[in-house]
Amino acid sequence: MINYLADILKSFNRKKLFSLDSEHDSDRKFNYDLRAFQIGVLLLPSSAFLAGLCFIPALIIGSINRETKFWKDVWNIPLLLITFLMLLGSLNAYSGWLAVVGLGNWLPFFWSFWAFQPYLRNGKDRRTVALLLVLGTIPVFLTGLGQLWFGLAGPWKLFDGLIVWFLTPGGSPEGRLSGLFDYANIAAAWLAIAWPFSLAALLDRNFYRLQRLCLLFCAIAIVVALVLTNSRNAWGGLFLAIPLVLGSTSWYWLIPLLSILLMPIAVAVLPAFNLDLQIAARKLVPQQIWSRLSDLQFAEGRHFATTRLGQWSLALEFIAQRPWLGWGAAAFSVLYPLRTGLWHGHAHNLPLELGVSYGVPAALVFVGMVLSLLILSLKQGVLINRVSNSRELNNQFYDRAWWAASFILLAFHATDMPFFDSRINIAGWILLAGLRCIILPINLKP
Repeated sequence: MINYLADILKSFNRKKLFSLDSEHDSDRKFNYDLRAFQIGVLLLPSSAFLAGLCFIPALIIGSINRETKFWKDVWNIPLLLITFLMLLGSLNAYSGWLAVVGLGNWLPFFWSFWAFQPYLRNGKDRRTVALLLVLGTIPVFLTGLGQLWFGLAGPWKLFDGLIVWFLTPGGSPEGRLSGLFDYANIAAAWLAIAWPFSLAALLDRNFYRLQRLCLLFCAIAIVVALVLTNSRNAWGGLFLAIPLVLGSTSWYWLIPLLSILLMPIAVAVLPAFNLDLQIAARKLVPQQIWSRLSDLQFAEGRHFATTRLGQWSLALEFIAQRPWLGWGAAAFSVLYPLRTGLWHGHAHNLPLELGVSYGVPAALVFVGMVLSLLILSLKQGVLINRVSNSRELNNQFYDRAWWAASFILLAFHATDMPFFDSRINIAGWILLAGLRCIILPINLKP
Protein backbone atom coordinates (compact mmCIF):
# COMPACT_ATOMS: atom_id res chain seq x y z
CA MET A 1 0.00 0.00 0.00
CA ILE A 2 2.82 2.38 0.90
CA ASN A 3 4.58 1.93 -2.46
CA TYR A 4 1.30 2.30 -4.33
CA LEU A 5 0.44 5.56 -2.60
CA ALA A 6 3.99 6.81 -3.03
CA ASP A 7 3.80 6.21 -6.80
CA ILE A 8 0.49 8.11 -6.95
CA LEU A 9 2.01 11.04 -5.09
CA LYS A 10 5.04 11.04 -7.37
CA SER A 11 2.81 11.15 -10.45
CA PHE A 12 1.45 14.52 -9.28
CA ASN A 13 4.89 15.80 -8.38
CA ARG A 14 5.83 17.53 -11.64
CA LYS A 15 7.57 20.38 -9.92
CA LYS A 16 8.21 18.69 -6.59
CA LEU A 17 5.13 19.90 -4.81
CA PHE A 18 6.51 17.75 -2.02
CA SER A 19 9.48 15.45 -1.75
CA LEU A 20 9.24 11.77 -0.97
CA ASP A 21 12.93 11.47 -0.27
CA SER A 22 15.41 13.21 1.95
CA GLU A 23 17.62 16.09 0.94
CA HIS A 24 20.61 13.83 1.54
CA ASP A 25 19.49 10.56 -0.05
CA SER A 26 23.03 9.65 -0.99
CA ASP A 27 23.99 9.71 2.71
CA ARG A 28 20.91 7.95 3.94
CA LYS A 29 19.96 4.28 4.12
CA PHE A 30 16.30 5.06 4.72
CA ASN A 31 13.81 4.96 1.90
CA TYR A 32 10.72 2.89 2.59
CA ASP A 33 10.51 4.09 6.19
CA LEU A 34 10.62 7.71 5.01
CA ARG A 35 7.82 7.03 2.56
CA ALA A 36 5.86 5.19 5.24
CA PHE A 37 6.16 8.17 7.58
CA GLN A 38 5.07 10.66 4.93
CA ILE A 39 2.11 8.54 3.81
CA GLY A 40 1.17 8.25 7.50
CA VAL A 41 1.14 12.04 7.79
CA LEU A 42 -1.11 12.28 4.73
CA LEU A 43 -3.57 9.74 6.14
CA LEU A 44 -3.47 10.95 9.74
CA PRO A 45 -6.52 13.28 9.82
CA SER A 46 -8.63 10.69 8.01
CA SER A 47 -7.67 7.61 10.01
CA ALA A 48 -5.37 7.17 12.99
CA PHE A 49 -5.52 3.40 12.31
CA LEU A 50 -4.22 3.61 8.72
CA ALA A 51 -1.68 6.26 9.69
CA GLY A 52 -0.52 4.05 12.55
CA LEU A 53 0.10 1.15 10.15
CA CYS A 54 2.48 3.45 8.28
CA PHE A 55 4.08 5.00 11.34
CA ILE A 56 5.00 1.73 13.08
CA PRO A 57 7.70 0.62 10.60
CA ALA A 58 8.89 4.21 10.34
CA LEU A 59 9.21 4.44 14.12
CA ILE A 60 11.13 1.18 14.36
CA ILE A 61 13.61 2.03 11.63
CA GLY A 62 13.82 5.63 12.84
CA SER A 63 15.10 4.33 16.17
CA ILE A 64 18.12 2.53 14.75
CA ASN A 65 21.31 3.67 13.02
CA ARG A 66 21.42 6.75 15.23
CA GLU A 67 24.73 8.23 16.36
CA THR A 68 23.24 9.16 19.74
CA LYS A 69 21.23 6.61 21.71
CA PHE A 70 17.86 7.50 23.18
CA TRP A 71 19.11 7.88 26.73
CA LYS A 72 22.07 10.01 25.67
CA ASP A 73 20.08 12.71 23.90
CA VAL A 74 19.60 15.60 26.34
CA TRP A 75 16.05 16.20 25.05
CA ASN A 76 15.01 12.71 26.08
CA ILE A 77 16.16 13.07 29.69
CA PRO A 78 12.97 14.95 30.72
CA LEU A 79 10.88 12.22 29.08
CA LEU A 80 12.75 9.50 30.96
CA LEU A 81 12.17 11.36 34.23
CA ILE A 82 8.46 11.80 33.47
CA THR A 83 8.20 8.11 32.57
CA PHE A 84 9.66 7.15 35.95
CA LEU A 85 7.25 9.48 37.79
CA MET A 86 4.24 8.21 35.83
CA LEU A 87 5.07 4.56 36.46
CA LEU A 88 5.73 5.22 40.13
CA GLY A 89 2.47 7.11 40.53
CA SER A 90 0.51 4.35 38.81
CA LEU A 91 1.45 1.91 41.59
CA ASN A 92 -0.86 3.70 44.03
CA ALA A 93 -3.30 5.37 41.66
CA TYR A 94 -6.77 6.27 42.87
CA SER A 95 -8.13 5.67 39.38
CA GLY A 96 -7.07 1.99 39.43
CA TRP A 97 -6.78 0.26 36.07
CA LEU A 98 -7.52 3.54 34.29
CA ALA A 99 -4.09 4.74 35.41
CA VAL A 100 -2.41 1.95 33.46
CA VAL A 101 -4.56 2.46 30.36
CA GLY A 102 -3.94 6.21 30.51
CA LEU A 103 -0.20 5.68 30.17
CA GLY A 104 -0.93 4.84 26.53
CA ASN A 105 -1.57 8.53 25.91
CA TRP A 106 2.01 9.31 26.89
CA LEU A 107 4.71 6.62 26.96
CA PRO A 108 4.50 5.48 23.28
CA PHE A 109 4.64 9.11 22.20
CA PHE A 110 7.80 9.76 24.21
CA TRP A 111 9.40 7.17 21.93
CA SER A 112 7.80 8.68 18.84
CA PHE A 113 9.31 12.09 19.68
CA TRP A 114 12.70 10.42 19.29
CA ALA A 115 11.88 8.15 16.37
CA PHE A 116 10.10 10.79 14.24
CA GLN A 117 13.16 13.03 14.14
CA PRO A 118 15.06 11.34 11.24
CA TYR A 119 12.16 12.29 8.95
CA LEU A 120 12.18 15.97 10.00
CA ARG A 121 15.87 16.71 10.26
CA ASN A 122 16.13 19.38 7.56
CA GLY A 123 14.04 22.11 6.01
CA LYS A 124 13.14 20.08 2.94
CA ASP A 125 11.81 17.18 5.03
CA ARG A 126 9.72 19.54 7.17
CA ARG A 127 8.38 21.27 4.05
CA THR A 128 7.23 17.89 2.73
CA VAL A 129 5.43 17.05 5.97
CA ALA A 130 3.84 20.51 6.07
CA LEU A 131 2.41 20.11 2.57
CA LEU A 132 1.20 16.59 3.30
CA LEU A 133 -0.61 17.89 6.38
CA VAL A 134 -2.39 20.43 4.19
CA LEU A 135 -3.33 17.82 1.59
CA GLY A 136 -4.47 15.44 4.31
CA THR A 137 -6.81 18.12 5.63
CA ILE A 138 -8.89 18.10 2.42
CA PRO A 139 -11.23 15.32 3.68
CA VAL A 140 -11.66 17.23 6.95
CA PHE A 141 -12.99 20.44 5.43
CA LEU A 142 -14.90 18.70 2.62
CA THR A 143 -16.83 16.48 5.03
CA GLY A 144 -17.23 19.31 7.51
CA LEU A 145 -18.66 21.72 4.97
CA GLY A 146 -20.79 18.91 3.53
CA GLN A 147 -22.03 18.16 7.02
CA LEU A 148 -23.30 21.72 7.56
CA TRP A 149 -24.31 22.73 4.02
CA PHE A 150 -25.40 19.52 2.28
CA GLY A 151 -26.65 17.31 5.10
CA LEU A 152 -23.91 14.67 5.03
CA ALA A 153 -24.45 12.34 7.96
CA GLY A 154 -22.65 9.40 9.51
CA PRO A 155 -21.07 7.72 11.23
CA TRP A 156 -19.31 5.94 8.35
CA LYS A 157 -17.41 2.88 9.51
CA LEU A 158 -14.88 0.55 7.89
CA PHE A 159 -13.19 -2.62 9.15
CA ASP A 160 -15.66 -3.18 11.97
CA GLY A 161 -15.18 0.30 13.41
CA LEU A 162 -11.38 0.54 13.14
CA ILE A 163 -11.98 3.55 10.88
CA VAL A 164 -14.84 5.85 11.86
CA TRP A 165 -15.87 9.10 10.21
CA PHE A 166 -18.33 10.61 12.67
CA LEU A 167 -20.11 13.24 10.54
CA THR A 168 -22.73 14.01 13.16
CA PRO A 169 -25.77 15.52 11.35
CA GLY A 170 -25.63 19.30 11.67
CA GLY A 171 -22.31 19.21 13.50
CA SER A 172 -21.26 18.33 17.04
CA PRO A 173 -22.41 20.33 18.96
CA GLU A 174 -25.34 21.29 16.75
CA GLY A 175 -24.44 23.96 14.20
CA ARG A 176 -20.66 23.67 14.70
CA LEU A 177 -18.45 22.01 12.10
CA SER A 178 -16.84 18.80 13.36
CA GLY A 179 -16.35 16.77 10.17
CA LEU A 180 -14.33 13.59 10.66
CA PHE A 181 -13.91 14.32 14.35
CA ASP A 182 -16.41 13.66 17.11
CA TYR A 183 -16.44 17.24 18.42
CA ALA A 184 -16.03 20.69 16.93
CA ASN A 185 -13.17 21.72 19.22
CA ILE A 186 -11.12 18.71 18.08
CA ALA A 187 -11.73 19.56 14.42
CA ALA A 188 -10.80 23.17 15.23
CA ALA A 189 -7.49 22.04 16.71
CA TRP A 190 -6.61 20.10 13.56
CA LEU A 191 -7.62 22.95 11.24
CA ALA A 192 -5.64 25.41 13.37
CA ILE A 193 -2.57 23.20 12.92
CA ALA A 194 -3.08 23.02 9.14
CA TRP A 195 -3.75 26.75 8.66
CA PRO A 196 -0.15 28.05 9.19
CA PHE A 197 1.17 25.42 6.78
CA SER A 198 -1.39 26.31 4.12
CA LEU A 199 -0.38 29.96 4.52
CA ALA A 200 3.30 29.02 4.11
CA ALA A 201 2.41 27.05 0.97
CA LEU A 202 0.76 30.16 -0.51
CA LEU A 203 4.04 32.03 0.03
CA ASP A 204 6.11 29.23 -1.52
CA ARG A 205 7.49 30.31 -4.90
CA ASN A 206 8.05 26.84 -6.32
CA PHE A 207 4.59 26.05 -7.68
CA TYR A 208 2.87 26.26 -11.03
CA ARG A 209 -0.19 28.46 -11.43
CA LEU A 210 -2.60 25.51 -11.22
CA GLN A 211 -0.88 24.28 -8.08
CA ARG A 212 -1.19 27.74 -6.56
CA LEU A 213 -4.91 27.79 -7.34
CA CYS A 214 -5.34 24.42 -5.63
CA LEU A 215 -3.42 25.63 -2.60
CA LEU A 216 -5.47 28.83 -2.51
CA PHE A 217 -8.66 26.78 -2.56
CA CYS A 218 -7.35 24.66 0.34
CA ALA A 219 -6.38 27.74 2.35
CA ILE A 220 -9.78 29.41 1.84
CA ALA A 221 -11.62 26.19 2.68
CA ILE A 222 -9.53 25.71 5.84
CA VAL A 223 -10.31 29.27 6.96
CA VAL A 224 -14.05 28.86 6.30
CA ALA A 225 -14.16 25.51 8.06
CA LEU A 226 -12.12 26.85 10.96
CA VAL A 227 -14.53 29.76 11.44
CA LEU A 228 -17.52 27.40 11.28
CA THR A 229 -16.16 25.28 14.15
CA ASN A 230 -17.22 28.22 16.33
CA SER A 231 -14.09 27.66 18.42
CA ARG A 232 -12.68 30.77 20.08
CA ASN A 233 -9.23 29.18 20.26
CA ALA A 234 -9.35 28.52 16.53
CA TRP A 235 -10.41 32.08 15.76
CA GLY A 236 -7.47 33.36 17.76
CA GLY A 237 -5.12 30.98 15.97
CA LEU A 238 -6.44 32.15 12.61
CA PHE A 239 -5.17 35.69 13.21
CA LEU A 240 -2.12 34.77 15.27
CA ALA A 241 -0.64 32.58 12.53
CA ILE A 242 -0.47 35.39 9.96
CA PRO A 243 2.26 37.57 11.51
CA LEU A 244 4.13 34.50 12.75
CA VAL A 245 4.34 32.92 9.29
CA LEU A 246 5.08 36.16 7.43
CA GLY A 247 7.94 36.87 9.80
CA SER A 248 9.42 39.84 11.61
CA THR A 249 9.80 42.22 8.65
CA SER A 250 6.02 42.29 8.19
CA TRP A 251 5.19 43.19 11.78
CA TYR A 252 5.60 46.95 11.46
CA TRP A 253 2.64 47.15 9.06
CA LEU A 254 0.77 43.87 9.62
CA ILE A 255 0.23 44.12 13.37
CA PRO A 256 -1.30 47.62 13.19
CA LEU A 257 -3.48 46.46 10.26
CA LEU A 258 -4.72 43.40 12.18
CA SER A 259 -5.34 45.58 15.23
CA ILE A 260 -7.56 47.90 13.17
CA LEU A 261 -9.45 44.96 11.69
CA LEU A 262 -10.00 43.40 15.11
CA MET A 263 -11.01 46.65 16.82
CA PRO A 264 -14.76 46.33 15.97
CA ILE A 265 -14.78 42.86 17.53
CA ALA A 266 -13.08 44.15 20.68
CA VAL A 267 -15.61 46.99 20.96
CA ALA A 268 -18.53 44.61 20.40
CA VAL A 269 -17.34 42.19 23.08
CA LEU A 270 -15.51 44.03 25.87
CA PRO A 271 -17.75 45.56 28.55
CA ALA A 272 -15.33 48.45 29.02
CA PHE A 273 -16.73 50.21 25.96
CA ASN A 274 -19.79 52.46 25.90
CA LEU A 275 -23.06 50.64 25.22
CA ASP A 276 -23.85 52.80 22.19
CA LEU A 277 -20.46 51.98 20.71
CA GLN A 278 -21.03 48.30 21.39
CA ILE A 279 -24.40 48.37 19.62
CA ALA A 280 -22.83 50.09 16.61
CA ALA A 281 -19.95 47.59 16.53
CA ARG A 282 -22.34 44.65 16.76
CA LYS A 283 -24.00 45.82 13.58
CA LEU A 284 -20.65 45.38 11.81
CA VAL A 285 -19.58 42.12 13.43
CA PRO A 286 -21.58 38.91 12.70
CA GLN A 287 -23.70 37.95 15.69
CA GLN A 288 -22.24 34.44 15.73
CA ILE A 289 -18.83 35.93 16.48
CA TRP A 290 -19.57 38.60 19.08
CA SER A 291 -22.14 36.50 20.93
CA ARG A 292 -19.71 33.59 21.15
CA LEU A 293 -16.84 35.78 22.37
CA SER A 294 -19.00 37.53 24.97
CA ASP A 295 -20.23 34.22 26.43
CA LEU A 296 -19.11 34.87 30.01
CA GLN A 297 -18.15 31.99 32.25
CA PHE A 298 -20.62 33.23 34.88
CA ALA A 299 -23.63 33.50 32.59
CA GLU A 300 -26.91 33.71 34.47
CA GLY A 301 -28.21 30.32 35.55
CA ARG A 302 -24.97 28.48 34.77
CA HIS A 303 -23.60 26.25 37.52
CA PHE A 304 -20.07 27.27 38.56
CA ALA A 305 -18.89 23.66 38.33
CA THR A 306 -19.66 23.61 34.59
CA THR A 307 -17.32 26.53 33.87
CA ARG A 308 -13.61 26.39 33.11
CA LEU A 309 -12.87 28.33 36.29
CA GLY A 310 -14.86 25.81 38.31
CA GLN A 311 -12.98 22.90 36.77
CA TRP A 312 -9.60 24.56 37.24
CA SER A 313 -10.26 25.48 40.87
CA LEU A 314 -11.19 21.90 41.75
CA ALA A 315 -8.21 20.59 39.79
CA LEU A 316 -5.95 22.76 41.96
CA GLU A 317 -7.60 21.31 45.07
CA PHE A 318 -6.98 17.77 43.84
CA ILE A 319 -3.36 18.63 43.08
CA ALA A 320 -2.88 20.10 46.56
CA GLN A 321 -4.09 16.84 48.10
CA ARG A 322 -1.63 14.68 46.11
CA PRO A 323 1.06 17.02 44.76
CA TRP A 324 3.94 14.61 44.20
CA LEU A 325 2.68 11.63 42.19
CA GLY A 326 -0.94 12.59 41.53
CA TRP A 327 -4.06 10.46 41.50
CA GLY A 328 -3.41 8.46 38.32
CA ALA A 329 -4.52 8.90 34.71
CA ALA A 330 -8.21 9.73 34.19
CA ALA A 331 -8.57 10.48 37.91
CA PHE A 332 -10.21 13.83 37.20
CA SER A 333 -13.14 12.09 35.53
CA VAL A 334 -13.57 9.98 38.68
CA LEU A 335 -13.01 12.68 41.31
CA TYR A 336 -15.00 15.49 39.71
CA PRO A 337 -18.42 13.75 39.79
CA LEU A 338 -17.84 12.73 43.40
CA ARG A 339 -17.28 16.36 44.35
CA THR A 340 -19.84 18.12 42.13
CA GLY A 341 -22.31 15.52 40.91
CA LEU A 342 -21.40 16.54 37.35
CA TRP A 343 -19.21 14.65 34.92
CA HIS A 344 -16.21 16.08 33.08
CA GLY A 345 -13.64 13.89 31.39
CA HIS A 346 -10.68 16.20 31.99
CA ALA A 347 -9.57 19.49 33.55
CA HIS A 348 -9.63 21.51 30.28
CA ASN A 349 -6.00 22.49 30.87
CA LEU A 350 -3.05 20.24 30.08
CA PRO A 351 -0.69 21.31 32.94
CA LEU A 352 -3.53 20.93 35.46
CA GLU A 353 -4.54 17.57 33.98
CA LEU A 354 -0.95 16.39 34.28
CA GLY A 355 -0.77 17.69 37.83
CA VAL A 356 -3.93 15.84 38.85
CA SER A 357 -2.91 12.62 37.12
CA TYR A 358 0.83 12.46 37.73
CA GLY A 359 1.77 15.22 40.17
CA VAL A 360 3.40 18.63 40.05
CA PRO A 361 6.98 17.46 39.24
CA ALA A 362 5.87 15.57 36.11
CA ALA A 363 3.73 18.52 34.99
CA LEU A 364 6.55 21.04 35.50
CA VAL A 365 9.11 18.90 33.67
CA PHE A 366 6.83 18.38 30.67
CA VAL A 367 5.71 22.01 30.42
CA GLY A 368 9.32 23.14 30.86
CA MET A 369 10.46 20.89 28.02
CA VAL A 370 7.79 22.15 25.61
CA LEU A 371 8.44 25.79 26.47
CA SER A 372 12.20 25.23 26.07
CA LEU A 373 11.67 23.86 22.57
CA LEU A 374 9.61 26.92 21.63
CA ILE A 375 11.98 29.43 23.24
CA LEU A 376 15.20 27.92 21.91
CA SER A 377 13.80 27.73 18.39
CA LEU A 378 12.97 31.43 18.74
CA LYS A 379 16.58 32.06 19.70
CA GLN A 380 17.55 30.27 16.50
CA GLY A 381 15.77 33.12 14.73
CA VAL A 382 12.93 31.02 13.36
CA LEU A 383 10.63 34.06 13.13
CA ILE A 384 13.31 36.39 11.78
CA ASN A 385 13.36 37.14 8.05
CA ARG A 386 16.86 36.41 6.79
CA VAL A 387 18.20 37.38 3.38
CA SER A 388 18.94 34.15 1.53
CA ASN A 389 18.31 32.28 -1.69
CA SER A 390 14.83 31.28 -2.83
CA ARG A 391 15.08 27.72 -1.56
CA GLU A 392 16.13 28.75 1.96
CA LEU A 393 13.47 31.45 2.00
CA ASN A 394 10.77 28.86 1.29
CA ASN A 395 12.10 26.64 4.08
CA GLN A 396 11.94 29.64 6.43
CA PHE A 397 8.24 30.04 5.69
CA TYR A 398 7.59 26.42 6.60
CA ASP A 399 9.72 26.55 9.75
CA ARG A 400 7.88 29.67 10.88
CA ALA A 401 4.61 27.86 10.16
CA TRP A 402 5.95 24.91 12.16
CA TRP A 403 6.60 27.16 15.15
CA ALA A 404 3.21 28.87 14.74
CA ALA A 405 1.33 25.56 14.60
CA SER A 406 3.17 24.34 17.70
CA PHE A 407 2.40 27.53 19.60
CA ILE A 408 -1.25 27.53 18.57
CA LEU A 409 -1.67 23.90 19.64
CA LEU A 410 -0.04 24.76 22.96
CA ALA A 411 -2.55 27.61 23.38
CA PHE A 412 -5.41 25.18 22.69
CA HIS A 413 -4.26 23.05 25.60
CA ALA A 414 -4.48 25.99 27.97
CA THR A 415 -8.29 25.80 27.88
CA ASP A 416 -9.06 22.41 26.32
CA MET A 417 -7.61 18.92 25.85
CA PRO A 418 -7.70 17.97 22.14
CA PHE A 419 -4.69 15.69 22.64
CA PHE A 420 -7.07 12.96 23.87
CA ASP A 421 -7.86 12.47 20.17
CA SER A 422 -5.05 10.24 18.93
CA ARG A 423 -4.69 12.18 15.66
CA ILE A 424 -4.08 15.46 17.49
CA ASN A 425 -1.73 13.70 19.91
CA ILE A 426 0.38 12.26 17.09
CA ALA A 427 0.43 15.58 15.24
CA GLY A 428 1.56 17.34 18.41
CA TRP A 429 4.53 15.02 18.87
CA ILE A 430 5.46 15.41 15.20
CA LEU A 431 5.49 19.16 15.76
CA LEU A 432 7.66 18.84 18.88
CA ALA A 433 10.06 16.53 17.06
CA GLY A 434 10.32 19.09 14.26
CA LEU A 435 11.08 21.88 16.75
CA ARG A 436 13.91 19.80 18.18
CA CYS A 437 15.33 19.40 14.65
CA ILE A 438 15.03 23.13 13.99
CA ILE A 439 17.12 23.78 17.10
CA LEU A 440 19.74 21.18 16.24
CA PRO A 441 19.39 18.87 13.23
CA ILE A 442 19.91 15.28 14.31
CA ASN A 443 22.71 13.09 13.04
CA LEU A 444 22.31 9.70 11.37
CA LYS A 445 25.03 7.22 10.54
CA PRO A 446 25.88 7.45 6.81
